[in-house]
Amino acid sequence: MNAPVETPLRAQAAETFGMSPPIEPPHGLGLAELSLALGGFAIGTAEFAAMGILPEMAGDLHVTIPEAGHMISAYAAGVVVGAPLITVLLARMPRRALLIVLMLLYAIGNGATAIFHSYGFAFASRFIAGLPHGAYFGLAALAAAALVPPHKRGAAIGKVMLGLSVANVIGVPAATWLGQALGWQACFASVAVIALVTAGMIAYSVPTLPMSSKASPLTELGALGRPQVLLTLLASAVGFGGIFSVYSYVASTLTQVTHLPSYHVPWALALIGLGMILGNMACGWFADRWLKRTMLGMYAFTAVVLLVFVVAAPHLWLMLPVLFCVGFGSACTPAFQSRLMDVAGDAQSLAAALNHSAFNIANALGAWLGGIVIAAGFGWLATGWVGAILAALGIVVLMVSFSLDRRKARQAA
Repeated sequence: MNAPVETPLRAQAAETFGMSPPIEPPHGLGLAELSLALGGFAIGTAEFAAMGILPEMAGDLHVTIPEAGHMISAYAAGVVVGAPLITVLLARMPRRALLIVLMLLYAIGNGATAIFHSYGFAFASRFIAGLPHGAYFGLAALAAAALVPPHKRGAAIGKVMLGLSVANVIGVPAATWLGQALGWQACFASVAVIALVTAGMIAYSVPTLPMSSKASPLTELGALGRPQVLLTLLASAVGFGGIFSVYSYVASTLTQVTHLPSYHVPWALALIGLGMILGNMACGWFADRWLKRTMLGMYAFTAVVLLVFVVAAPHLWLMLPVLFCVGFGSACTPAFQSRLMDVAGDAQSLAAALNHSAFNIANALGAWLGGIVIAAGFGWLATGWVGAILAALGIVVLMVSFSLDRRKARQAA
C-alpha cells in the first residue's frame, strides 16, 4: 500500500521534474527541505502579517484602512499574475537557480516596501513582492518531490508547506509585534532578510535539479489544455474558498459572537496555525497512500467542521477546537500538488505554480462571498454556511475529475 500505483498519467510524467529517481542533496535531505520550507515561512509571514499591521500602515501613509487594504489585494494580484508568467517565461532556466532568483525577488519586493514611505510606492512594491509567491511554492514542491522516492513525495511536499503553517504560529505574531514596536517597515525588512538567507541556503543545500528535455514555454502552456489540470485547479479554488469565507472574518466573529477580548484573538488564531502544521503532516502521509480518498476526505472534513462552526461560535470552549480543525482542514495542499504532478504530464512547473494562483483566487472568492452574506444581514455565522457549501462544491468537482479518470482507464483497458 505504500508504493503508488503506476498509471498512464504517472508513466507519461515519468521523465519530468519530480518524477525521476531521487537526487541526493549535498548536505543531507533534512537541510534541503528546511531551506525550501524557510522560503515558505518568509512568504507566509509577509502575506498574513500585513493584515495585522494595516492600522499602522494606514496612519503612516495617510490613507484609510480600506485604502491600505488595497495593498493586500495588490499582493494577491501579483501572485495570480506572477505564477504563470514567471513559470512560462523562465521555463528553460535551471530549477535551483530559479528558486534562488525568486527568493531574491521576494527580498527586493519586501525591502522596497520597507524603504519607500509613499502609498503609491508601497502599493507597487506589494505587487512586486507577490510575483514570485506562486512560482516559488510550485517549484519548491517539485524540488522536494525530486529529492525522495515517488511514494514519499506527498510527505516531502507537506514538509515544505510546513513553512507556511509555522509562519501562522510564529512568524506572523512575531512580525506583527515587531511592526507595532519598531514601525510597520520593520516587519517587511525582517522578511527581506529571511528571504536573502533562504536564497543562500538553497544555493548551499539544494542539488542541481533535473528538467524535462521538453521544457519550454509552449510545453508549459500545454497544462492549460489538460482538462484534469483545470478541474483540479477549479476544485482547489472552490473548495479552499470555503476555508477563507470563515477565516477572513474569524477575528470579528471571535469578538462579536464568541465575545473573546481582542487581545486574546492572536492566541486563538494560533490554533489555526497549529492545525495547519498537523494537517500538512497528516495530509502528506495519507496522500502518498490514498491520494484521491485523501482529497475527498479533507474537503468532507472541512464541510462538516464549517457547519459545526455555526453552532460552536457562541461558545468559547467549543470554538477553540473548531479553530484547530479549520486549520487542519485547510492543509490539503500536498494532496492537490501531488494530483497535479500526476495529471500535468510535461507541464509540471506551470501546473504546480497555478495551484497557488488558485489558492489566492479561493482567498478572494471566500472573502467576497462571506462579505456578501454579512452585508446582507445574515450575520457573522453565515460565513460557515457559505464555507460548507463551497467545500461541498469542491467535492463535486473532484468527483467529476475522478470519474473521467475511471472512464479513461476503462477505454484504455
